[in-house]
Order: sequence, then C-alpha cells, then structure tokens
Amino acid sequence: MHSQKEKRLSGRHSLFKLAGRMAPFKWGFALCMVLTVAANGAELLKPYVMAVIIDDFLRGGAQQHGWYSVAGMGITYFLLIAAGAVCTLLHTRLINRFGQKILNRLRIEVFSAIEKMSLPAFDRYTSGRLITRATNDIETLDEFYTDIIVNLFRDIVLLVGIVAVMLAMNWRLALVGFAAVPVIALITFSMRRALRRNFKRMKKLIGRINGFFSENIDGMKTVQTFGREKEKYAEFAALDKEYYSTTLLQIRFNSLLRPLMEVVNALAVAALIVYGWRGITGGVLELGVVYAFTTYIKKFFEPINDLAEKYNTIQSAAVSADRVFEILDDTASQEQGGSFLGPVLGTVEFRDVWFAYEGENWVLRGVSFRVEKGEKAAFVGPTGAGKTTIISLISGLYHAQKGQVLVDGVPVEEWELGALRRGVCTVLQEVFLFSGTIAENISLSDPMTEEEIGRAVHLAAADAFVAKQPDGLQTRVAERGSTFSAGERQLISFARAIAHDPAVLVLDEATANIDSNTEQVIQQSIASISNGRTALFIAHRLSTVRDCDRIYVLSGGTIAEQGTHRELLARGGIYSEWCRNLPNVNGIN
Repeated sequence: MHSQKEKRLSGRHSLFKLAGRMAPFKWGFALCMVLTVAANGAELLKPYVMAVIIDDFLRGGAQQHGWYSVAGMGITYFLLIAAGAVCTLLHTRLINRFGQKILNRLRIEVFSAIEKMSLPAFDRYTSGRLITRATNDIETLDEFYTDIIVNLFRDIVLLVGIVAVMLAMNWRLALVGFAAVPVIALITFSMRRALRRNFKRMKKLIGRINGFFSENIDGMKTVQTFGREKEKYAEFAALDKEYYSTTLLQIRFNSLLRPLMEVVNALAVAALIVYGWRGITGGVLELGVVYAFTTYIKKFFEPINDLAEKYNTIQSAAVSADRVFEILDDTASQEQGGSFLGPVLGTVEFRDVWFAYEGENWVLRGVSFRVEKGEKAAFVGPTGAGKTTIISLISGLYHAQKGQVLVDGVPVEEWELGALRRGVCTVLQEVFLFSGTIAENISLSDPMTEEEIGRAVHLAAADAFVAKQPDGLQTRVAERGSTFSAGERQLISFARAIAHDPAVLVLDEATANIDSNTEQVIQQSIASISNGRTALFIAHRLSTVRDCDRIYVLSGGTIAEQGTHRELLARGGIYSEWCRNLPNVNGIN
C-alpha cells in the first residue's frame, strides 16, 4: 500500500518536473493562456448572441436599430467565430513551438546522460530500455506540452465560464444540466488504476521489443548460421502477442470511455429539454434561453469528455516521465570522476586491488604491480583470469572495491575522466566502427588534419588497405563496418588509437584478427610508436609479449608469475607451459 502511494507521488513529481521545464518560455506560455481565455470568451458569447436573436427579434419583435439588430448580431456572431479561430491558431502554433523546443532539449539531455553512464549502469539497463526511454517515452511527452498543459487550462477555463454563464442565466436550469457530473467523475476515476497499470506494462513491453530487435539484428549472422530463425520468430511472436494484449486492453478502455460520456451527455441534454419545455409552456422560461442552455450543456460536456480522455494521456505521460527522469536523475549511475587534469605521463600502478562485478565473486584478488613510464608490460593467462578487467580499471570504467589503482601516482578516482581517457587509449579485439568515413572513424570528431590521419594509418600498417578503397580515407563505412573484414576493422581501430597520441597504449587482444604478415608490420609500428610511452598488452600470441620489459601471468585473479620472457621460461612454471602449448612458438627460447 505504501509503495503504491509512493508510485503515485513519483508520477506527480515527474509531471511537476515536466511543468518546471516550461520556465524558460513562461512569457510565451502566458501569452498562450491569454489567447486561450480570449478563444473561450468568444465561444461563450456565441450562444448568448443566438439567444438574443431568438428572444428579442424572432419571438419578441423588438425594434431593430444600429448594431442592435439581426444583421448586427449576425456580424457579431461571425466576428466571434473569426476571433476565436485566430486565437486558437496562434496559441496552437506557439504551444507546439515551445513544446518541441523543450522536447529537443530533453532528448539531448537523455542522450548526454546515457553517454555519462558508468559501465556498471549499462550492465543493469538493457539497450532496449534505454532506446525506448530516449525515443518512445519522450515522444509520449509531446502530448503533455502540446495538448495537456494549455488545453487543460482551456478546458478548465471553459468549464468555469460555462458554469458562471449558466448560473447567471437560470440557476435552476443549470443544476439540471450539472446533475450528470458526479456520474462522469465516477466513471473516470473507476478506470484510473487499471489504466496506469496497463500503461506501465505497455512501456516495459515496448522496451523488451526494442531490445529484442536490437539484439537480434546485431546477432542475425549467428541466428542464420545456426538456423535458429524459427525459434527467434517464435520468441518474438510470443512477446508481440503479449504487447498486443495490453494494447487491445488500452483500446477497450478508450473505446468504452467516449460512448459512456456521450450517453451521459445525451441524458443530461434530454433532461434539460424536458425541464425547459415545461418552463416554456408554463411561461417561466424563454425559448432562446433553453436553446442557449442546450448549446452550453453540450459545450459543457466537451471539456469534461476531453478532461476524461486527457486523464489517459496524463497517466501515460506520468509513466513516461518517471522513466525518463529515472535516467536523468540517476546520478549514482553516472561516471564519477575527480578534478585532476593531468596530463597523463604513463606510470601505472596497482596496490592490493580487489575487484568483483557482483557481490564478492572476486575477479581480481590482491593484485599489485607497477609499470613505469615508457615500459612495455604484458598480461597473459586463461580466459576469465582478469586480464581485461585490469584494463577497465586503468581507464576508470570500473572502480576497485579494495586497494588502489593509480596513474602517475594519482588514484584514478581523482582524475578528471576526460583527461584520464585522453591519455589512456585501448585497442579492443571487438572493434566498433560508426557510420561515416574511414577518416571520421579514426579522428572520432577530433580536429585532425588529413596528414595526421595519414600518418596514423601509416604507423598502423593500414596504407595498403586504405589505398585499395574507392575513395581512400573518405570511403564510407557501413553500419558497424560490416563490409570490412575483422582484420581490416582492427587496422582502423589501431590507427584510431595511434592518431590520438596516448601516453598509455593498451592492446587487448588487438592482433588476434590480423594475419601473420600484417602482424609483423604492426609489431614494427608498435616498436616505433611506443617509444616514450607506456604500452600494455593482453595477448595470446607470443610474438606480441616476448619483447616486453615485464610479463605478468594471471591465474585465478592473482599474479602467479612475473618477469621477462627468458626469466619466465627458465622458471619452468605456468608461462613456460603456456609457451610450449602454443603451436607457433616451437623452438623459441
């Protein structure tokens, strides 16, 4: 019970936050409110003008003169329609303009928040959930600004105006018309909880569907290779059926609400006509007044129906706002850096570092080492030994639970993340390429000249690959670089790292997808570019690690051995056994 109350309060709080984002446009929204009041005023005066025409001129036979005539009232009626139309047009354009500006800023903020998320946060959020919040949920909020805010004000003002006019004209007749209001309130609020629950379920399912699409499009090659199309089709069909059911329920709610309102509206008009007819025949009421009242009561139920339907929109907006602000307000999920600006010189040190991705399932257990500026160090060991984790800790992507990770003697937590990552560059085995050109994938929007990019391509031994492309460095890259081989993508990634001139160069299995001939050239390039900078290698190839100043052998999350290639071979331990088992190193000592 308490949690349900908290959820309701959370939804209201999020709606207040949305309303707060109108502050930069407060004068524009105020103008929209004025235009809305003017449009409502014109709407309220039209039935009164018709009542004057019917009672004064058509039935009363009053003498016409000047503006007080059928022609004058007709012109007045037309002017009211024109004024209302102009005010509505202006307010609609303004409100949509302001609403789109707010949504534009909100999309940028959500993307910025996602960019600043820490890797542990990405482990919790699925890509589908993030995509849904950045697209579907923000699109839902469009109605909040362009439909709910001002139109809600318009409906309330119209309701208050109609009530005031009706009570002023004939309070007894007004009470007859208002008798249906409690029935409408009962219908609306009886659906409230069911609607909100269904909205939340729909949003979650949209996130799962987006995630399913994203995952399966990325992995379609695997799906087709293993012939699992039917199974994946069945999975999606089940998920889509669940979403279909929730959507159908929403349609049922919406389709039921409007007819119910129309029935209540018709009953109120019928009661008004019966009561008004008796008043007319009894000489108590005038025909024009009854006509005006039937018009007012219809107008009275229009905003009530709108408010009832807007309640659905408000519920949807509240759910979407909760989900959007969960991302924006989750500061604990954002990467937390310090203020130290460096620059990075190249000394890396671990002091009794313990790390676990979950609970106390330790991946690293008391790891300590120090790599001096300009040294080459390699980390070898079986899969799951913690090699890649060490790289993630150096870059500040994760933080150790115990011990310290230091760069140039400064704990990584105290480094400003931008400064740290400008000085530490990692080449991964799985390369991600963006849509754009080869040059853009190397520079990553940094201001680089073509000569600087060309030099990086040369050092990465990618000259031949780039030269055979139709447009050289300006060749377009397909999504994720799908038209390039794994080795070619790796060459671009290597050039990307070199172009940014890091003080610490990290290669995480970076030569795994490159053929032996290319690797020989790259090893020469590595020797030249690692002069004066720290180079860290995670590799399974002996040619990558044997010339390193120090090799660290990881086993079970600890450093089991360390030394040079020759020292470790002479020791006859884990490293020596590893070398003997490599098929391409027989005879090397």
